[in-house]
Amino acid sequence: MERLDKIISSRTGLSRKEAKAAVSGGKVTVNGNIIRSSEYKVGENDEIFLGCNKISEKAHLYIVLHKPKGYVSATEDPTQKTVLELVPEELMRSGLFPAGRLDKDTTGLMIITDDGDFAHRILSPKKHVSKKYAVTIDLPVTDAMEKGFAEGIELNDGICKTAKLEKTGEYTCFVTLSEGRYHQIKRMFGCFGAKVTELHRLSMGGFFLPDDLPEGECRELTEEEVALIESKVKE
Repeated sequence: MERLDKIISSRTGLSRKEAKAAVSGGKVTVNGNIIRSSEYKVGENDEIFLGCNKISEKAHLYIVLHKPKGYVSATEDPTQKTVLELVPEELMRSGLFPAGRLDKDTTGLMIITDDGDFAHRILSPKKHVSKKYAVTIDLPVTDAMEKGFAEGIELNDGICKTAKLEKTGEYTCFVTLSEGRYHQIKRMFGCFGAKVTELHRLSMGGFFLPDDLPEGECRELTEEEVALIESKVKE
């Protein structure tokens, strides 16, 4: 059993002070009853609503976001919009962060969670969780690029793990990585004198960005989808 204000604060984006104000203001119900005491104790089977929004009873939250351009992969930034600003109020809770980075001008699949262990498992190069991207460059895609990616390209911070490049058009291709260095794909193509003009993440592990999720929107992942992301993790 835990205090009501603590539960609300831990599972939403509200501070303890804001949670207490919501409770005392009659905005919180437990099992259909308005509760005005922040000290009221609730258990794991109690149904809690803040206004019309149900407070998630899950220990951790896993969200898929279709990231648009113009947002940075951070929890907060003094001058730029962050991906957390795209999370709707009903999914917001304290501790959420983007699991991995996409550049400000990169679009596509992003996972937002409050589970640090999960994030470490899917992002660690040792776990070999693949990330697939659709890429457009300003020069024709060549066999030399495909060969170089497969053999491993030497960057200023060391040689990259082997990557798969699949040509899809004169200037377009799919690239699949099992690591995520800073600006990695852009730097890899830069070794061939090419500039990446469009970059879109399609998948992580066995999970692909849902076709029915519009750009700029997000939703909670199912247990099966979380398992798909981790389906290729190596212990």
